[in-house]
Amino acid sequence: MTSTLSPRTARICGAITAAAIALSACTTHADNPPPPSATTAPATAPLGPAAGYADLVDRVSPSVVTVQAGQGLGSGVVLRPDVVVTNQHVVGTQREVTIAYADGARSPGTVVATDTITDLAVVRTDRKNLPVPQYRTDLPRPGEPALAIGSPLGFQNSVTAGIISGLHREIPGSASQTQSLVDLIQTDASISPGNSGGALLDTQGRVIGINEAYIPPAAGAVSIGFAIPAATVTSVADQLLTNGTATHPYLGISLGRLTPDIQQQLGVRTDHGALVLGIDQDGPAASSGIRTGDVITEFAGTPIRGVEDLLAELRHTEPGQKVPATLVRADTTQKVTLTIGSRTG
Repeated sequence: MTSTLSPRTARICGAITAAAIALSACTTHADNPPPPSATTAPATAPLGPAAGYADLVDRVSPSVVTVQAGQGLGSGVVLRPDVVVTNQHVVGTQREVTIAYADGARSPGTVVATDTITDLAVVRTDRKNLPVPQYRTDLPRPGEPALAIGSPLGFQNSVTAGIISGLHREIPGSASQTQSLVDLIQTDASISPGNSGGALLDTQGRVIGINEAYIPPAAGAVSIGFAIPAATVTSVADQLLTNGTATHPYLGISLGRLTPDIQQQLGVRTDHGALVLGIDQDGPAASSGIRTGDVITEFAGTPIRGVEDLLAELRHTEPGQKVPATLVRADTTQKVTLTIGSRTG
């Protein structure tokens, strides 16, 4: 049986238009239930790699949950025996949610803390002794097989398969809106509304990322999805559980894209880099010599092509660290040293 989604359901995904690419956050609404499952004949036992995936899914599925927050539905992954990690945009402003488990049971959950910078949230569940999957802290390699498990459109514990398509990705134009959409894992394992907060797994069943977003077919994309790396997830989640907040490196400057028109107006001799739009006078960069209109072309020894590059490199620094940077001001090139500050999300 097939089903046509209503316009309301399609709109719930919260499309963000940036650089002519629509980004859909992967949540759906609980008041749009999925169609009933079609009756199928019993399948024969799979052979080869498919059987291995089936065993893996049987083992890991109990660690993936559905999160209902108000009228919204998303996914989550067990982090501790009584804690689930999900996306901040899944829980929104809700503090009490409902968790649905792979065995059909449900229990209340309390949102302990959220972090808007990385779009992560931790939820403490009334149910205890939940199975904790292994989190892989090293990055996968492009070309590795990957499985996504979540609740797209309310279909609980749905599984899709693909590969790791790329690393250190950003969604074009997203850096001016949120830092959570840079330095992501890209996969072609299908991700749909409701997958947000679910697990991206390797073929050993280890969590390599928390599914975050996708670019919809309407934008010309075919299976382009993104996940927050597991190392970021565990680091931020541990801070949220310990302190109630997460601390992130901070420069105290607002950034924008260097367009050909802006390049011509400013008379800068570079066609790439991160344009400084503003400086927080109380921020760490205020005393570095950076000015509005400067273009940062190198940071910590890494060439900077655009805003997303700079934000990705910033994530690899620590508060208090001094970092060299190169900037272009009109027709001159200057070296500065930036002291990394901190902020909470």
